Amino acid sequence: MLYSTMMQLPLTLNTILERCSTVFGEVEVISQTPDKTLHSSTYRQIGARARQLASALQKAGIEPGDRVATLMWNHYAHLECYFGIPMIGAVIHTLNLRLHADDIAYIVNHANDRILIIDDILLPLFEEFKEQVNFERIIVLNYGGEAHSLEAHEFEDYERFLASGNDIPEPVDIDENWACGMCYTSGTTGKPKGVLYGHRSSVLHALGFALPDAGNLSFNDTICPVVPMFHAKAWGLPYAAAMVGARQVLPGPHLDAVSLLDLYSETGVNFTAGVPTIWMRVHDELAKAPDRWQLHKPLRMFVGGSATPSSLIEKFRDIGVTLQTVWGMTETSPIASVSSMRPEINELDESEQARYRARAGIPLPFVELRIMTDDGLVAPSDGETVGELQARGPWISASYYERPDSADSFTDDGWFCTGDVASLTPLGYVQISDRTKDLIKSGGEWISSVELENELMAHPGVAEAVVIAVAHPKWMERPLAVVVKKPGADVSREELKAHLRGKFANWWIPNDVAFVEEIPKTSTGKFMKLELRKQFADWQWSDQ
Repeated sequence: MLYSTMMQLPLTLNTILERCSTVFGEVEVISQTPDKTLHSSTYRQIGARARQLASALQKAGIEPGDRVATLMWNHYAHLECYFGIPMIGAVIHTLNLRLHADDIAYIVNHANDRILIIDDILLPLFEEFKEQVNFERIIVLNYGGEAHSLEAHEFEDYERFLASGNDIPEPVDIDENWACGMCYTSGTTGKPKGVLYGHRSSVLHALGFALPDAGNLSFNDTICPVVPMFHAKAWGLPYAAAMVGARQVLPGPHLDAVSLLDLYSETGVNFTAGVPTIWMRVHDELAKAPDRWQLHKPLRMFVGGSATPSSLIEKFRDIGVTLQTVWGMTETSPIASVSSMRPEINELDESEQARYRARAGIPLPFVELRIMTDDGLVAPSDGETVGELQARGPWISASYYERPDSADSFTDDGWFCTGDVASLTPLGYVQISDRTKDLIKSGGEWISSVELENELMAHPGVAEAVVIAVAHPKWMERPLAVVVKKPGADVSREELKAHLRGKFANWWIPNDVAFVEEIPKTSTGKFMKLELRKQFADWQWSDQ
């Protein structure tokens, strides 16, 4: 065997921090505070404070492999934790502040978190579950909330804690396969499950994300992750942005459309990422006041987390904004595919191009995707054969943390079973049809709720729409559309059904439409179909 002459240096997050804090030391990191003032820092300052945090944690007894929890919004101190905690071989466990308090307590105890670092404005949330957990120390960032008593034994001030550390932590020889971060799924199908991200997987994910046919990130960009740093690593954006030396704008707790547009206009954001419900509201505000904001042109927005209506992508195109779909999960670090347009697509007619723009994209390098049919065969990439989407790659989880009961989520030959129903086109694009648990089986035939939802949300009077399966005396299940009207819109059940006719087979058309004021959403902005199925379980069909 002949080995290479290349150096064997580990891929660790420390190398990303070293690069951004030296090569790009004066590049800004802007954080929006609760009162909407802007806090300005630099990568050099972030690096210095991350090292000080790492040293303070060592003095507090944190060792490699220990879990340190954060309960924080997107801001400079959370970025310090992103680098400072893994720097000494410890694991940053970002707690999803939008989960139920009981779920947060379960996650803390299951992960065996030793220390909590928390924003002062989130102390009321901590009060809801503090009796169920037992942290050794609780470090509070004075981020702008109501006054809190640091004299209480359980609280320590973040700045004082940093000051207890040295400028440089004790060196740790980190293995690139050590865990660096931890995130739990949203728990929509049982108790949340933990995923451990590694140094190597996180660095490779950052490299994949930054590639031209993916995020196309560079030091020329000003990047705003609207996706939360407390879930799925903000899609890996903080690491990818730091790696390329991009300016970062962190929005804090203000994620409503007007606040985001104000922030983008003031700071010159040209790349951002979030879930569809946020961009729907952003578009509505831009439509109401097109001249109010001076946005950077071009502005690119990544969208993922749930299906994105093609109509929304095209509406943004009409005003010169690129809304680009991505696909991934907590278990895929999370970005696995991005919908960049291959040159062959330019030769297609406009309607077919629009369909490609709404697909989940092509896999990033090193990520492999396949479709497994019900009969256990790998489906051809013909754009028609559907089955469960499965994935593997260097930033795809191979197991859940301490959950042997979830082994069936992984195949014997090393693939992760995503639970998404999809097909692959000959050009390698993923077309997500539904989640396996959300498919509707009517009279023995399958109906895709996602396709119906996307078309319903293309109607000018519809703000949000979800299609769920409800028991039917004749057909076993039938689709029910649950719809939120746009303010002032006068939309009828028959009008929406007529809007769908001709676009789908007649037996796909929902029998009924239920109009509601609000659709419940998960912590990450996804529609909670399980809650809707419970709410409408006793629906009385008009055709009974």
